[in-house]
Amino acid sequence: MTETIQADICVIGAGSGGLSVAAGASQMGASVVLFEKAEMGGDCLNVGCVPSKALLAAGHAAHGAPQAARYGVDASVQAVDWARLRAHVQGVIAEIAPMDSVARYTGFGVRVVQAEARFTGPRSVEGGGIRVEAKFVVIATGSTPAVPPIPGLDGVAFLTNETVFDLAERPRRLLVLGGGPIGCELAQAHARLGCEVVLVEAKALLGTEDPEAAEVVRLALRRDGVELHEGAAAVHAGPTGDGVDLVVRGEAGETVLSGSHLLVAVGRRVGFEGLDLARAGIETDERGWLKLDRRLRTSNRRVFAVGDAAGGAQFTHLAGFHAGIVIRNALFRLPAKSDPVLPRVTYTAPELASVGADEAALRARGEAFEVLRWPFSENDRAIAERDVDGFTKLYVSPKGRILGAVVVGTGAGEIVSLYTLAIAKKLKVSDIAGLVVPYPTRAEVAKRAAGSWYVPKLFSARTRRIVRFLMRFA
Repeated sequence: MTETIQADICVIGAGSGGLSVAAGASQMGASVVLFEKAEMGGDCLNVGCVPSKALLAAGHAAHGAPQAARYGVDASVQAVDWARLRAHVQGVIAEIAPMDSVARYTGFGVRVVQAEARFTGPRSVEGGGIRVEAKFVVIATGSTPAVPPIPGLDGVAFLTNETVFDLAERPRRLLVLGGGPIGCELAQAHARLGCEVVLVEAKALLGTEDPEAAEVVRLALRRDGVELHEGAAAVHAGPTGDGVDLVVRGEAGETVLSGSHLLVAVGRRVGFEGLDLARAGIETDERGWLKLDRRLRTSNRRVFAVGDAAGGAQFTHLAGFHAGIVIRNALFRLPAKSDPVLPRVTYTAPELASVGADEAALRARGEAFEVLRWPFSENDRAIAERDVDGFTKLYVSPKGRILGAVVVGTGAGEIVSLYTLAIAKKLKVSDIAGLVVPYPTRAEVAKRAAGSWYVPKLFSARTRRIVRFLMRFA
């Protein structure tokens, strides 16, 4: 027998975006029903951001021991205990999981239904013997790993981010297909944990990022022992007696790469199979993505989409931003639009972070700009830590407004938040140059880069003449 519930908001999917909508709306007084067919917390908690950063932390720790010699400290890693490493990763997930649990959200007043959901009408959703008639519905179903149409791949037991963290033993030789952020992060983590790693990228490593910044990461991966094959397209895959062969084609012709494991990290796909969107009058485009307006509404104006389900950039922090847009529209009838200043970070060592317009986009628009930069090699904190790789770079309008920024180096993901605020609030270089920044910190590179805007004027011949004149009357 089906139970019918009347609700203000029905959320499909308990990942970052869905949970943020459910928690915010329920605590503001709305009645909320939340459907989740798999694990609470979605990909980010269970197979994405959280376990990957836990694995990276382990890799950085293993890497740090032999690097201690540069400080006059002799240390070494005797061995990597893969069982304990895996327990560490799962322990991090378990420690965070209560924040996303059924119990916590039930405590907020959310009715959680652990079942697959589908539309049965414009504002009707059903699953697990529960039918919800809602004033608003939010699709927060996330995304899944994209699998490229490579001949023979379907006959190989390949890994994705959904399975790589469950490996019982350390991969002997890991082939990584895809040189984007996920591929680079996992390649470096495994290399630092003692695996042989081969990374294959059809185009250029981190090809959507600033080329100069990507080069810093490229050199770091090579130093860590990652074998890079860029401009090499995978054309065939097949199992071997103890692993997998991947045939790649590059400028020099075809090469066979052999490994014990293959990790496919070529991006994510958004799909809505099983939701019966047509029953709700929800349209998709030729890519299969939802047709949304800037308020994140579908063609059915009572149904919103957030996070990966909304298409576009696929970041947990964007999903949280989307949740705020939906709450303002649904609960308060405010015509809030999704137009964020969106930072992104690749969590390799060094990190690569960027926000706003990049150089290629500015040139394509014909926009005038100046490039300001400052290297970590001239930052006292970086020098003290013997970790000077990288730089920051700002793109500035003729009037001094910050249009975009790049940081590559240790702590880049923290520093980029300053630039995000500056761009969002339309600040100028003078605002950053005038900050009092703690010494010694890596954030000083932001102040120094911004301050370089004034160097030609401050230390010009004209300034010296003015100073000499004024000093006559001192």
